Amino acid sequence: MEITKVILTSFLSAVSLFVIAKIMGHKQMSQLDFFDYITGITIGSIAAELATELEKPWKPLISMIIYGIITVCLTLITSKLPKTRKFINGTPTIIMNGGKIYKKNMKKAKMDLSEFMVMCRQEGYFNLNDISTAIFEYNGRLTILPKATKRPINPTDMNIIPPPASITTEVIMDGRILEDNLKRLGLNLNWLNNELKCQGYKSPKEIFLGICDDNNELTFFV
Repeated sequence: MEITKVILTSFLSAVSLFVIAKIMGHKQMSQLDFFDYITGITIGSIAAELATELEKPWKPLISMIIYGIITVCLTLITSKLPKTRKFINGTPTIIMNGGKIYKKNMKKAKMDLSEFMVMCRQEGYFNLNDISTAIFEYNGRLTILPKATKRPINPTDMNIIPPPASITTEVIMDGRILEDNLKRLGLNLNWLNNELKCQGYKSPKEIFLGICDDNNELTFFV
């Protein structure tokens, strides 16, 4: 009987956590602000408690729901009232600009010099002389603007106008033809089979992934 309760409360915990996470929305860890991070940890801890609470599982369940509601409400408030974002999420802090490192701003961001150097290297900058401006964002990421002479060359710099970029569509995955995607591209099975033969394949089962661009050019990965 007790094992059955554990199974039921664990299932309830997993379902509740999934539903609340869907309502709160998806964010990568690097995109979480301070409150989202704390709330996520708290809800996870409550969910673990719910999984093992056999007597009164509704108590941690209510707590999870309340935390979820608070997070959603704060998200709505910050979207409707931009001025509240500074108070709730914080503001970006300029750590370096024009070759000067701002020590006061670094202390304000609770960052030491070693951490700053590590974050610069993580962004691909091993020489501080290559950096024009470094901003510590409220989500804990470091955004870097390189000096004009150190930024990558783009087509505009060379007066080149490249053709518009386009996305590719999967037409074969794990040896299976995705007919809906083919129809969306205005293509059919006969066309795909002919393309397979032209590239030396006898069957779509030989293809691990097949993608097609807007110009109907196929690329196969086996």
